[in-house]
Amino acid sequence: MTRRWAADAAGLIAGYLLDAALGDPRRLHPVAGFGTAAGALEKRIHRPSRTAGTAFTAIAVGVPVLAGLAAGRATRHHPVARFALTTAATWTVLGGRTLRREARTMARHLEAGDLPAARNRLGHLCGRDPSALDEPELARATVESVAENTSDAVVAPLLWGAVLGPAGLLGYRAANTLDAMVGHRSPRYARFGTPSARLDDVLNLAPSRLTGLLTAVVAPIAGGTPKETLRVWRRDRDDHPSPNAGQCESAMAGALGVRLGGRNVYFGRSETRPFLGDGPRPSAVHLRRAARVSGAVGAVAVVLAAAVAAARGTITAGGGGGGGEGPEGPHRTTPRRLFRRPRS
Repeated sequence: MTRRWAADAAGLIAGYLLDAALGDPRRLHPVAGFGTAAGALEKRIHRPSRTAGTAFTAIAVGVPVLAGLAAGRATRHHPVARFALTTAATWTVLGGRTLRREARTMARHLEAGDLPAARNRLGHLCGRDPSALDEPELARATVESVAENTSDAVVAPLLWGAVLGPAGLLGYRAANTLDAMVGHRSPRYARFGTPSARLDDVLNLAPSRLTGLLTAVVAPIAGGTPKETLRVWRRDRDDHPSPNAGQCESAMAGALGVRLGGRNVYFGRSETRPFLGDGPRPSAVHLRRAARVSGAVGAVAVVLAAAVAAARGTITAGGGGGGGEGPEGPHRTTPRRLFRRPRS
């Protein structure tokens, strides 16, 4: 294993542990700063066309990728610096602790019967209009957001970091943030936001499916079984209009033994989603179980990510080229929202 990829493997684990212990920075979060900069760029170049949207996506994602590549190249012969870089980047882009905290906070509000507080809190997780939602619908929205964001905010960045190092971590988070900002359906972003949404879809194809499989593996932690979770996942995962959200949500529904899906009301529009899973609608108790599933999936994912990074270093070292120390490989959150605006 080259020292560079050993440092990446260790940095992924260290960054994950920092997120698990500390969560997101309360102030001056780099992702929020990126969102502010991307918002300023969007205002300057916005046109109701996919061409303008493609240019926006290329610039907003390309700059972090290039920064990651430059930083990776500068530290490739300095394992301690590379470890520090990967650790910082991993901590910056992960959101697992915050996601679990939001689920438990929502559970407390629902258990106390405080629907106004629960409705006010939902905006931290997703973009649905909470004004008319009752307890089961608030719980459903939370479970669906936890399921999808377990992939978006934990598994996907770890996977891309394992494969591409710091450039993968920063590039993925940039693309996912753009999808939260402009990838949703609205008159302003109907065409402009399409390139960002499609890029996010492509980047999440593998992570969302891995999230579904890992959810089945850890289902017993929520009282479910791998067999039942896999059954629901295989049956329902392709019913969702999103190529990725259904993978995560159907597996979570199977693990918790609940039924997700139904009518989602956003600000100014509504959509009806197919039902996923069997059983009752979610309640407050399922939010705590969903948080446990999300945490367990993240723990398994970071071990796998570190193994992939280590294996990549072994393959690189075995392929010649000076011990694998060649050049780097090719290559939700708006400032006001902790996680991406789900299309679920």
